[in-house]
Amino acid sequence: MQTAEIFKAIGDPTRQQIVGMLRHQSLGVGEIAANFSISRPAVAKHLAMMRRCGLLSMEVQGREHIHHLHVEKLQQAQRWLDEMSAFWDEKLEALKQALEEDND
Repeated sequence: MQTAEIFKAIGDPTRQQIVGMLRHQSLGVGEIAANFSISRPAVAKHLAMMRRCGLLSMEVQGREHIHHLHVEKLQQAQRWLDEMSAFWDEKLEALKQALEEDND
C-alpha cells in the first residue's frame, strides 16, 4: 500500500471523523452511521474505501460488521511526513546559508 492512499483516505472530512471515532473503540456500521447526516450506504462506501487502503479491517459478528482502525497505517503516514519535513528543513537551511554567504 502506498502512503498516498492513506492520505487520500484521511483527506475527506467524513473519513477523518470516522478515524477519530474508531481510535477509541471498534464500532459497527450502524454505530458509525448514526453520527452522520449522510445515509448508511454513503458511510459504508467511506468504510469500504478505508478498508481497501488498509486503514480499517472489518469483522463480522452475527449481523453486525465491526470496523477496527489500524493505527500503524497512520503511523506510516506520520513517518513519511517526518521524513519530508526533515528533507525540507535541510534544504531550507542550505538555502538560508547560501543567501547569507551572498550577502557577506
